[in-house]
Amino acid sequence: MIRYLLTAAPIALIATTAYAAAPAPKFGDPVPFADGTMTFDPIVDARLRWEDVDATTKSADAITLRVRAGAEIKHKASGLSALVEGTGTVALDDRYNGFPYANTASSQYRSAQAVIPDPQNAAFNRFQIAYQKQGIGLTVGRQRINLDDQRFVGSVGWRQNEQTFDAVRGTVNGGPISLDATYAISQRTIFGNDGGPRTAYNGHFIFLNGGLKNALGSIKGFAYILDYDKTTFSNAAARSTLDSSQTYGVRGNTAPIKLAKSINFVLTGSYANQRNYDRNAKSYNADYYFGEAALNVMNTTFTGGYEELGADRGATGGTWSFQTPMATLHKFNGTADLFLTTPANGLADTYVGVAGKFPKVKALPGLNYGVTYHWFGSAVNSLKYGNELDAQIGFKISKITWLVKYADYQAKGFGADTKKFWLQAEYAF
Repeated sequence: MIRYLLTAAPIALIATTAYAAAPAPKFGDPVPFADGTMTFDPIVDARLRWEDVDATTKSADAITLRVRAGAEIKHKASGLSALVEGTGTVALDDRYNGFPYANTASSQYRSAQAVIPDPQNAAFNRFQIAYQKQGIGLTVGRQRINLDDQRFVGSVGWRQNEQTFDAVRGTVNGGPISLDATYAISQRTIFGNDGGPRTAYNGHFIFLNGGLKNALGSIKGFAYILDYDKTTFSNAAARSTLDSSQTYGVRGNTAPIKLAKSINFVLTGSYANQRNYDRNAKSYNADYYFGEAALNVMNTTFTGGYEELGADRGATGGTWSFQTPMATLHKFNGTADLFLTTPANGLADTYVGVAGKFPKVKALPGLNYGVTYHWFGSAVNSLKYGNELDAQIGFKISKITWLVKYADYQAKGFGADTKKFWLQAEYAF
């Protein structure tokens, strides 16, 4: 009996300790099934936003609610998974123009009001099959693709309707080397099912990235080859960002360089060259330059940078500029969104900013802020465009993430004076 107790007691203690140490499952966590060999991961992302636009000639107000819902099933041993996600956007206040182009077939085209490109929509956002194991990944289907800082390819996550791609994407990550290759046949835009000819752009699109990383930093080469179908190709008479093009470049950054305790800085740079491709009748050659320095002091980051999307004054039919039609454009060149299409004379953006966090403010977890000021001009012909101030504050209350955001663009030769304000609440798991 004593021998039994001496043997059983440690076993019971270990089992009890292991059970007690296991974290309690949280609402929204993956649910194991099939004897733990598979998981069911629910997806919910709800975002309520008020956006106010006050421009010189037009104004707009939008209160929109976007909900994404779906699930992902994973088989642990094989690395296989399947994901399905739907999305729906409704307008609680629709005093805005949902499209930045003439879309007279839709009641959401309201030309007398300023553009807020969040039209009401219901659609499948993603449906994909994926494999991910031992550093090798393969995804097939309608999917979200965010490459690097999303300057060339991104999901446009700021807008209520997301940009996705019908594509095959493969990735390899082995030690210091990374490879990423995508072939896509459709760019599903943010304009949704009511977007008419701009609901989706079809064609043959190739994204290639290869990178090397070590203790000093990282460097990556990239190529983006965009071959839009003739039916969606934009000709010189109706210029937009839909230009078939080939872009080749390199991007690199240093690892944090320590100056003192809790103080370091990081340098980032990129160069690319873009030319016309296939169905693009424009013969042009334009360059892209980007450089940024970031100084991190405890919980504060000071940044200064310069970005130039060049232009070719010798292009067929007149000056033609560097374009990034698949980018998450709201992230770049001011959040007032005056430069979603690069002006004909290119764009030079000089900016400074400061951002920080307040981890000790327990009443508002995740409290953060950011302020950036831009000076905009042309890349050629020495034109002044305007200046812009952008500011935002974010925090979390319970499980709701809040964002207050403001942009003020002052025109000095391009566009019109524009002020925008956002108040947003988001819940996701």
